[in-house]
Amino acid sequence: MATGRLAGADIAAGTNTTVYTTPADIYTVASLNIVNRGTQPTVINVAIADLDTPTLGEYIEWETELLPKNILERTGIVLAATQKIVVRSSQANVSAVAFGIETTA
Repeated sequence: MATGRLAGADIAAGTNTTVYTTPADIYTVASLNIVNRGTQPTVINVAIADLDTPTLGEYIEWETELLPKNILERTGIVLAATQKIVVRSSQANVSAVAFGIETTA
C-alpha cells in the first residue's frame, strides 16, 4: 500500500488520461493537483470513474478554466477499489499529480 505521491501524468490535449487507479481490495484517500505549465488558459475535466472513459455522472470538475501557471487542487477524494481518477485538458502542458494514502477496506 502506497502513501505520499500515488501517481502523476503529463496530460495530452483532448484525451482522457487515467492518472491513478485504486488497487483491488484497497480504498484510497487522495488529493489531486493539476498544474497548467503552459502560456494559454486550458479547460479541465476531472472524474472519479469506474472505467477509463467516464460517464457524465462521474465528473467532479467540468469545463473548469485553469489559467496559465496556475493550480487546481481537489482534496478529500475517496476512491473505492478499482476506481480511477481521470483527467482531460483542452491544451497540452498540463500535469496532474495524485497523492494520499491507500488502505485496506
